[in-house]
Amino acid sequence: MSDAAGRRLDVAAAAVRLYAEHGYEATSADQIAAAAGLSRSTFFRQFRSKEDVVFADHDTLLEQAEAFLAAPHRDPWEAVCRAAGLVFEHFAALGDLAQLRYQVVNREPGLRDKELVTTFRYERLFQRYLRGAVPGIAPLDAVRFASTVIATHNYCLRQLMRGEPGFDAARLRTELDAVRRLYGVAPAETPAGDAGPAPADGPSAGPPSAGAPDDVVVAVFPRSAPPADVARRIREVLGGPPNA
Repeated sequence: MSDAAGRRLDVAAAAVRLYAEHGYEATSADQIAAAAGLSRSTFFRQFRSKEDVVFADHDTLLEQAEAFLAAPHRDPWEAVCRAAGLVFEHFAALGDLAQLRYQVVNREPGLRDKELVTTFRYERLFQRYLRGAVPGIAPLDAVRFASTVIATHNYCLRQLMRGEPGFDAARLRTELDAVRRLYGVAPAETPAGDAGPAPADGPSAGPPSAGAPDDVVVAVFPRSAPPADVARRIREVLGGPPNA
């Protein structure tokens, strides 16, 4: 995090503590500025309102998520899940401050509305990325996947903020893996006893069952998957040559 972003987070922390102690409506911008060591004019140059200061770190997080997604990724579906994980890890690292902000936001309808708008910005970012990274993807498929990733992230984060045991970054990864399986875009699993790695990119196809000569293979792909990719992945799972 840059120095400027760190300073904005310090101001947000001062605001959240004042809101928690005195109430949102009873706390003025002047009080926040004084607590953070800023003048009133400097405060309003950095933040548009008392609402905005609560969510000061989201602009930085969105920039970081966008930069992460702009880098090359073998598996765009996994990349979206990892971007959501970066946001989760940020709030998990804030500890008590994140829990205090959660309590403040839940008490104030205006702040809850602002939080919903902020959440939608992540959703739009993920949709836009998938439309550019997955050839031929149907727009609604991008909406569905991005929405489910966001909903899963938010559920896990709320549980963490409430102090529920077991909700950490590892749990989020597990739940997002389940989302990828739900949409048929998880990597193919390696059959038991097979030391070879499963392919890490693209749609997934289930491995054949061992034993019977007439094995049945069930493959699940998004409707938008290019036929060539479907055929390639099935050949890989069945052990055939890549270009057969």
